[in-house]
Amino acid sequence: MSIHLGFTIPLNVFGPGLCIAHRGTIVINKDVRIGENCRIHACTNIGSNRDDISAPQIGNNVYIGPGAKIFGNITIADNIAIGANSVVNKSFYEKGISIAGVPAKKINNKGSNGIITSNKVLFRSNVSKLAAKMDPPSITVPK
Repeated sequence: MSIHLGFTIPLNVFGPGLCIAHRGTIVINKDVRIGENCRIHACTNIGSNRDDISAPQIGNNVYIGPGAKIFGNITIADNIAIGANSVVNKSFYEKGISIAGVPAKKINNKGSNGIITSNKVLFRSNVSKLAAKMDPPSITVPK
């Protein structure tokens, strides 16, 4: 399937809740670790240093914009938004910020808030919409 969709993502790299925005080139190194609820766009590369061991460790609820390049022995904190075409080659430990540029730097304190929606929230929203369409409603919406 990855050949048809254009991505190379090894097993067990992402936590639960991965959202691939649309098909296109996405290349992820096998040593990368990314937390829950990551949203990633096309033309993204997340890789190691030349030693092929030192790969990024990325937190939960991180938004990775189209064309982002993230590499090296770095850490990206939770709830960070990475702008389109950014080159991230150093760690960002502050949670809930937005980073962008070549090389990436902090641009504001918005982070991924409002961009990332957990699967639990999406499930509740979709079930609520489905229940509202049924006559009579026969679906209980989980809380």
